[in-house]
Amino acid sequence: MIQPYRPYFRTLLISACALTLVVAGCNKKPQKAAPSTYTPPPAAVKPTVSLSADKTTINPGESAKLTWTSTDANNVSIAPEVGAVTAQGTTTVTPATSTTYTITASGPGGNADATVSIAVNTPAPVTEAKTSSIDELFLQEVADAYFDYDSAELRPDARQAVQKDAAFFKQYPTMRVTIEGHCDERGSTEYNLALGQRRANAVMQYLVSLGIPESRLNATSWGKEKPFCMEATEACYAKNRRGHFVQAK
Repeated sequence: MIQPYRPYFRTLLISACALTLVVAGCNKKPQKAAPSTYTPPPAAVKPTVSLSADKTTINPGESAKLTWTSTDANNVSIAPEVGAVTAQGTTTVTPATSTTYTITASGPGGNADATVSIAVNTPAPVTEAKTSSIDELFLQEVADAYFDYDSAELRPDARQAVQKDAAFFKQYPTMRVTIEGHCDERGSTEYNLALGQRRANAVMQYLVSLGIPESRLNATSWGKEKPFCMEATEACYAKNRRGHFVQAK
């Protein structure tokens, strides 16, 4: 009686096992995915650049040497005038005026720049020395010879003045000179004309003794006709008693 039920129990056992496997599969936890191993590319590096000059002060017409270096740059240029350059190098510049040079380096990481200034000295303005004419020099350098009252004798101070005059005349060997004899207002016209002539002659002869050719000299008298000072005082009279020099044309 037991054998007829064996197939039934076998089917029931298989179904129970299958149900157990299904339940066990539903309760199984899902496994976590493995973490990603992807590494992003590194960020672009910002360029660096430096610029220097061997001389930062020059005179007009002189040159200076620029030296530079850069990193992480695709393009490097220097302004003004130089333009595109290699990543490292040197170049010579000759600025006409004071100039600031700027180097710019650019790349994927951005831009960088550096500067250096070269000063060009400004020459001092040339002041031309004024060249005095011979006429101006004559008035500046030639001194009159003064005399005592009613005298045609050269005083020591008059001799010193004439010695200086002779040295000046020797510098200009073609110069011709007239010596005018003058007197103060006292005395007659005729007497003073004669006295003035003696004074002019005394000066001329002393110049000749100092080496000035007589052919370059002329002596004349104005007596009291052309006074230098118009006051009736001894100080004024003294100014009128003289041997006066005039450049002959």
